[in-house]
Amino acid sequence: MRRLPLRLLRSAAAGSLRRPAPSRGGCPVPRAPRLPAEAAAGPAELARWLPRRGYSRFASGFTPLEPKKLGSILDVERAKGLSPEHLVAAWDDYHLGRGHIGVSMKAKLYRLLEQRSATCPYFVIPLWRGSGYTTMFMQVQLPHMIFTGLEDYKARGTQASPYCTVTHFTEFAETKDTVLVRGDVVFTSKLTDAEAKCLLETAHSFYLNDVRYKLVERFNKETRDFEFKDVLQALEMPSM
Repeated sequence: MRRLPLRLLRSAAAGSLRRPAPSRGGCPVPRAPRLPAEAAAGPAELARWLPRRGYSRFASGFTPLEPKKLGSILDVERAKGLSPEHLVAAWDDYHLGRGHIGVSMKAKLYRLLEQRSATCPYFVIPLWRGSGYTTMFMQVQLPHMIFTGLEDYKARGTQASPYCTVTHFTEFAETKDTVLVRGDVVFTSKLTDAEAKCLLETAHSFYLNDVRYKLVERFNKETRDFEFKDVLQALEMPSM
C-alpha cells in the first residue's frame, strides 16, 4: 500500500517534543493539561474517588497546554485528495517515537463516544506496571480527553498535573469517515509512549464496547454500586 508522503505532515515546533522515558513494562499512561482553577461541586457518590473540594471541569477550558490545530500538524488541503487508508497510515507513522500518540477511529464510533461521554464524562482506569498497577482518572469533554493520576488528583484537586491530553480531529469525519486522534504525553517521567497509547485505547474500549460501558455508566450514575474490581476483571488484571 502506498504510504502518504510524510512531507504532508508538518514538523512540530522546536522544543515542543518530549522524549519518552524508558519503558517500565506493562500498559502505559498518557498525560493531561494543567487543570483550570474553577471547580464544580460533584455528586456525593463520587466522594471516595474525587478530591474533597469536588471535581474540576478541567476539560472545558485548559490553557497551559493549548491543543494544536490539525493544520499545524497536517497539510489539510493536500490531504483532502488522499484515501482514508493513506491518510491513516501516514498519521500513524508520523507519531512513532515523537512523544505523541497518533491513532484513528471511524466517524460512527466517534459519534457513539460523543453521545456516551456527554452523560458519563468520568472514569478510572488501571495501568499495569511491573507487578502492580497505578490508577488513572480521566475526563472526556470532546474533542478532548484528559488523564491524570487518581491519587494525585484526589490529593491536589484542580492543582494536579495532567499526564496526557488527547484531541480528536473531526475534519475528515464526513469526507473520509475518519477521525484522527492525537495524544500528547506531558510528563515523560510518568508515562511512556507505549503506556499512553495503551491507556488511550483502553479508554476508548470502555466507551465503545457495550459491556464495558456499563461500568462507565455505573461509575457516573450509580457510583455507590461501582466496584473497581469489576474494571480489573474486564481487563483480566488480578486484584491486588
